[in-house]
This record gives sequence, C-alpha cells and structure tokens, in this order.
Amino acid sequence: MKKILITGATGQLGSELSVLSSNYPQYEWVFADRTKATLNNLELLQSQIEEIKPDYIFNCGAYTAVDKAESEKDLAFVINQYAVALIAKYTAENNAKLIHISTDYVFDGSSSIALNEEAETNPINIYGESKLAGEKACLKENPESIIIRTSWVYSKFGNNFVKTMQRLMQEREEINVVNDQIGSPTYAADLAQAMIDIVQSSKWISGIYNYSNEGEISWYEFALSIKELGNYNCKVGAISSLSYPTPAKRPNFSLLDKTKIKSNYHLHIPTYKESLKKMFV
Repeated sequence: MKKILITGATGQLGSELSVLSSNYPQYEWVFADRTKATLNNLELLQSQIEEIKPDYIFNCGAYTAVDKAESEKDLAFVINQYAVALIAKYTAENNAKLIHISTDYVFDGSSSIALNEEAETNPINIYGESKLAGEKACLKENPESIIIRTSWVYSKFGNNFVKTMQRLMQEREEINVVNDQIGSPTYAADLAQAMIDIVQSSKWISGIYNYSNEGEISWYEFALSIKELGNYNCKVGAISSLSYPTPAKRPNFSLLDKTKIKSNYHLHIPTYKESLKKMFV
C-alpha cells in the first residue's frame, strides 16, 4: 500500500484532503500537523520524514502570513524554501514523488493576460520571494517534482476571505472591498481533488502547473458573489488598493492560465461560482 504524507494537515488544503481521503482506501494517508512535520525545524523534519517513509508527499504546509512575513523574513524562508529543499531532496533520494503547493504571489501583477507557467516571475513581497525560492529549491533538488501554483484559496476550514466576508456581512451594515486586484479564487476541495487525480493518473509529468477555479474577477466582485449566495443585506462598496494599505504589496493581476494542467491531466475545473456555492450548502 502506497503511503501519502500530507504536511500542513490542519490547513485549508490539508483539511480538504483529509475529507477526501476516505474515498481512497487504497492509500495509507499520514496527516502531519506542525508536531509531526515540523517545517521550521529542519533537523527534526528530516528525522520525521525518514520515520514516516512516504511514497508521496503533498507539501501543503507553508508560511502564509503575507503581511507578517515582511517582518519575519527568516522564518518565512526556513519554511517556504529550506524545508521545501529538504523534502524535495528526500523524495529524490528515496524514489518518492512530491507535489508542492506554490502561489500566484510569485508574479508582480503587471500582466494583463492570464499567466501561464512560463510567465516571468518577479515577486513584490517577502512571502512571494520565499515561495519562489521554494519552487527553485524544489526543482533543483528533485526535477521530477510537480509544483502547483494556486491563488485566493478558501475552504470551509481555516481562515480565509470567504469566511471573513460571511462574518462581516452579518455583523456590519456596510463594508468596502478592493476592486483593482484581479485573479480567480480556488476552492481548496477542488485543488485537493486535482492532486489526488494526478496521483491516480497513469502518468507523472513533472514541472510547474497552475490551478485555480475558472473565471476572472476582483476581490470586490468575489465579495458580491458571497453576498448574493448568502443573501446578506450588507452594502458592499468598491475601493482601490491605495485606500487599503497593507504591510505587503499584492499583485494587481494574477489570473492563472490552467491550460497545461487541463491538457496533461484531463481535469475538469469548475467555475468559481459553482465551487463557491458548495461553501453555502
């Protein structure tokens, strides 16, 4: 029986994989939270992975506090680069396979067309820098890895934009949301299924892939969809990023082109609205 190790098991993606895992009893699933896969302690992490002896690793764990990373650069790089290098090296040396999760924040947001996997990277914040460094370390240590860049992840689990909007729209009469950052949301359950589909597939085609739900929207438009599905009375206003300054800059445009993952793995990717509805069921 093949063993799949999931790091970051209590995060949004790890939690969705946990839900789906019961549909795939042919695998032994090891869900490792920070105590079982300690990404900020490389020596400990090495011994933990060696003890588990996985055939596949889904590296869903990451330092994801985008604004905090501006003041915690060292920690962000330990988790997002050095731990990734260690995991990739293990898989290369032990004939295991790695799916590593990355982000649209490796881009600077200056594009006006959907970004494919060959698009030039140029991160504009520490989080994006650390994730890009992780991608490079991953492919250097194990060129046979699969890296999936994703964007605007949300889920019934953890903290995310959708849950924040649901709460605020019930608490307040009016909220403002930025309307000049364009991309597409990713329902973590869809991404989790795509990862399993890749493992289930008869082929392993290494390299970088993009995955998000279909559609091109702003955060403001995403908030309007949440309002509509939740039937909330809250008034939603549109503001520019300049009116909502944050410690870390965000890319203004990071829509991902999914052609490669759809053609290589014949995946059906739902529209963002189809998947958002599942949050309200």
